[in-house]
Amino acid sequence: MKLTVNEQEYEIDVDPRMPLLWVLRDELGITGPKFGCGMALCGACTVHLDGRAVRSCVLPVAAVNAEVRTIEGLGAPDALHAVQAAWIEMQVAQCGYCQPGQIMSAAALLDATPGPSDEQIDRALSGNLCRCGTYPRIRKAVHAAAARLQSDMRNEAQNETGGESD
Repeated sequence: MKLTVNEQEYEIDVDPRMPLLWVLRDELGITGPKFGCGMALCGACTVHLDGRAVRSCVLPVAAVNAEVRTIEGLGAPDALHAVQAAWIEMQVAQCGYCQPGQIMSAAALLDATPGPSDEQIDRALSGNLCRCGTYPRIRKAVHAAAARLQSDMRNEAQNETGGESD
């Protein structure tokens, strides 16, 4: 069976019922997604399938018919994703266990909703549990990342048009 993860194609020989999380961690050595509950309740195992946040602990690898992106593939090779950078700036992480899942859920939210409200952030990340309770910092980081992404988009648009017109 073939699987594309972080833009790299892999050939795997596993039981098709094996959860994607275990394929990523045990077969491919991609350890960013964490095992938390095994029931899709905590969000520690969150990855993207074609940009959509999904829980990899309950998803059979045979059901994966899209590109998988993990926290390792979120940013550019030489730069952090805006959400990762905001996490650092806002000092979100304490124990850090939930952070890959939180970041992946936040990135998917910002792809779909560039300027989310507090309520939209809370709803989108409600399936990601944080034992340390850094939820206020998480929300601040998502807002900061949204602002950075919007600024980057404006700058790109200006560069494409040669600056602002009179």
